Amino acid sequence: MIRSFQVGDGPAIAAAWTAAAPPDPISYQRFRDLFLLDRNFDAAGLQVAVINDQIVGAAYAVRRLIAVDADDLEPASGWIPFFFVHPEHRGHGLGRELLSAAMDWLRSHGRSEVYFSSYTPNYFLPGLDAARYPSAARLLAGLGFERGYDAVAMDRSLVGYAIPDEVRKRIEALTAEGYSFGTPSGDELTALIEIAGREFNPDWARAIREGVVSGLPLDRIVVARNPSGAILGWAMHGTYEAVIDRFGPFGVLPASRGTGLGKVLLHLTLERMVAAGAHSAWFLWTGEKSAAGQLYLKTGFDITRTFTILRAPLPPDDGKE
Repeated sequence: MIRSFQVGDGPAIAAAWTAAAPPDPISYQRFRDLFLLDRNFDAAGLQVAVINDQIVGAAYAVRRLIAVDADDLEPASGWIPFFFVHPEHRGHGLGRELLSAAMDWLRSHGRSEVYFSSYTPNYFLPGLDAARYPSAARLLAGLGFERGYDAVAMDRSLVGYAIPDEVRKRIEALTAEGYSFGTPSGDELTALIEIAGREFNPDWARAIREGVVSGLPLDRIVVARNPSGAILGWAMHGTYEAVIDRFGPFGVLPASRGTGLGKVLLHLTLERMVAAGAHSAWFLWTGEKSAAGQLYLKTGFDITRTFTILRAPLPPDDGKE
């Protein structure tokens, strides 16, 4: 039987998920916080497969009830952040049934396209790791999902890390010119959040705001200021789920790129991460060929996973508007 989420399902869903994807397990608390307490959660969109009173699979469909930016609810779009089937129940079409039910639910709410799995703010992984889950890739392709673009995750060991001499010299040179680097004040957060949302990504602005309100220490943020004191960029860690090893978000205003500010901010933040006890630095989502991606690679980060963001059209059913 496939039905919608019911109160009491959560722990069993997390346990079945972990059995289905042991390289990417999830605790019940994290499942609850990322999905059940998501501001766009609708129990009707979480499709659950039950056999002999046991939860053996799930597929989660979500659409925006609260906009990420201004009043844009992205009314044409829906997302499937995850799906899974317990390994003992694969090979019988259950994954296809779950995904079809999730897609039908989105279609019933007027959505004309669905993405896997680039949903913000609460994604578990940014897309499909086809190398790790080839059968999922085949299933999604069979349902009409096509590649949109790729994102890469990167990691860097911080064992023995120290800011390189060349970066120290650049910090000294910029400081002599009147630039400054340091922890933002409480009032400066207003400018930082405004820049993050306007120049980069509204979800970054949300993440900074919610992180600080939830207790993120301000010394996990490093800002770069011009001689007049205006913020030109920032880097930070510990923003998401308070994981001190997780780097980002990170950005430098377009007009200030090419000055070395990005490299300085990255290294100053890595130094703070070491001081906070981080053993490594990692993040889930960047473009390998982007300027940031190239900077990470030159700084000693390695690509650890590649995710593909997929999209499928959701044409109306025959006889339906």
